[in-house]
Amino acid sequence: MIELHIAEDVAEIVLNAPKKLNSLGQADLVELSARLDEAAAAEVKALLLRGEGRAFCAGRDIAGVDPQTDDVADFLGNRVTGVLQKISSFPAPTFAAVQGACLGVGLGLAIATDVVYVAESAKIGSPFANLGATLDSGGHWLFTERLGTHRTLDLIYTAEFMTGREAVEQGLFSRWVPDEDLLEFTRERVHRVAGGAQLAFATSKALVQQIRDQRIGMWESIADENKAQGQLCLSEDYAEGFKAFQEKRKPEFRGK
Repeated sequence: MIELHIAEDVAEIVLNAPKKLNSLGQADLVELSARLDEAAAAEVKALLLRGEGRAFCAGRDIAGVDPQTDDVADFLGNRVTGVLQKISSFPAPTFAAVQGACLGVGLGLAIATDVVYVAESAKIGSPFANLGATLDSGGHWLFTERLGTHRTLDLIYTAEFMTGREAVEQGLFSRWVPDEDLLEFTRERVHRVAGGAQLAFATSKALVQQIRDQRIGMWESIADENKAQGQLCLSEDYAEGFKAFQEKRKPEFRGK
């Protein structure tokens, strides 16, 4: 069950199947995609993705899956990847609050968001050695990019997990938070960002993703920044930000 709650320009999408650790089947992914579309249509200013219960998302729901007839390439390529791309391109800042198991497709959901806060005791890694399968949903990219080849293959070969704290300390995600504080901590920051400079945030998101995906160098990135800044200076938000600074008050951004 995928829930969507919208309040104060913030969308909160909840994976709410705690008995199965929020694992996702094909129907769940269709529902998640629809909830993302609804949130985008509502023109929210920030999105929070979280899981109910003791896990964020334990990965694919493989209960009842017959490996002899399972078309896993179709499931991943035509079901999962599209949802990950939709999260990545969401037209507002996105956050994930990760507790407990964050594996497989669940790890992919976290990778696709802009900012990930993890509970100290979260479990992150690659359990697939025990299934005769391989890491999916962007896991190879994230681990190799952030941890290097040796640590990545160590995690894959041994099927050992990192805690949330270890994952952050090794550069995978944004911050670790004591388990009991995770949701309050994340919600506070999501609501703060929802009141921020949306045009500037969208510009930075595009610049960061360009660096990640196109591997551009520093000078090309600086040139892109310069151009983007020139465009932003024509916006109402830019004028409001400067005026508020000069008047020593909080700016009131309108996303224009």
